[in-house]
Amino acid sequence: MHFDYVWLRDHCRSASCYNNKTNQRNLDTARPDGHVTRYNLAWLAENSYEGQKQSAVQPRILWNSEMYTNAKVPSASWEKFMSCDEELKRFLKNFLLYGIAFVEDVPATLDGTEIVTQRVSLIRETMYGRMWNFTSDFSRGDTAYTKLALDRHTDTSYFQEPCGIQVFHCLRHEGTGGRTLLVDGFNAADKVLQQSPENFELLSRIPIKHEYIENQGHHRNHMIGIGPVLNVYPWNNEVYMIRYNNYDRATMNTVPHNVVQRWYVAHRQLTTELRKPENELWVKLKPGKVLFIDNWRVLHGRESFTGLRQLCGCYLTRDDVLNTARSLGLQA
Repeated sequence: MHFDYVWLRDHCRSASCYNNKTNQRNLDTARPDGHVTRYNLAWLAENSYEGQKQSAVQPRILWNSEMYTNAKVPSASWEKFMSCDEELKRFLKNFLLYGIAFVEDVPATLDGTEIVTQRVSLIRETMYGRMWNFTSDFSRGDTAYTKLALDRHTDTSYFQEPCGIQVFHCLRHEGTGGRTLLVDGFNAADKVLQQSPENFELLSRIPIKHEYIENQGHHRNHMIGIGPVLNVYPWNNEVYMIRYNNYDRATMNTVPHNVVQRWYVAHRQLTTELRKPENELWVKLKPGKVLFIDNWRVLHGRESFTGLRQLCGCYLTRDDVLNTARSLGLQA
């Protein structure tokens, strides 16, 4: 292992340099001195740059439809979920590994949905409100508020920081169709990395714009989010967020002319992986079954439907979900 002398000085855990009660640094890093530091070899091995390159920040299991189905991941039970920390821990462990998780037997109301989500995290309020409850009445300027099919996508790609967690609860459906589609975006990204590292590099380096323009009723919104399709940690190439929404992708004016064609080739390869039938997990949502989706990882969509379909849900703040997981002893 290789360590820089200033790095070693900066990370001293002696009482004069580090407050072990608050877990905060006391040292003024801008003024190194002649201080002597003693390190435990195990601590150095765990925190070295070389060690970080070998380990994932957040463990995950990449999946396609068959793999997820065969894993027989259990849903959480509403009563136990609300009262037992071990049940919450199991739920969050599965959520972190697969990017999706379910809670069954939840009261089929907006209030019941709100209560079950608050067990996990704080709710993130957006221009759609805190808790949203809608039918296909086109009350907002978005395709989600129709009966049309929706191709796989991540939500709020037009936010500078897209919402971390999406929650869905189908309160009623008097008609046919409307199944929910789920696709592991990290699995598709990994396939691109294995087959075409140069395409993966383009998708993780070139920033593009996503945009939401709404002039519907009393709603006036113009949101722009800028970032690459794949966000990765630079030290180990681990993908931590996919921003994929062909509906909301804005004018392509952030890509240099000599890169445009190659970017489209890379994007097409990722899309091909995302659209392979074996990667599609179809779920029929019903009253009482609440679905949590990692919006930074798992793409969702739906098939077209007939009749009245009432859906409610919300977004959760990602940091607080991970905070809950870590406080229960999980790596997140």
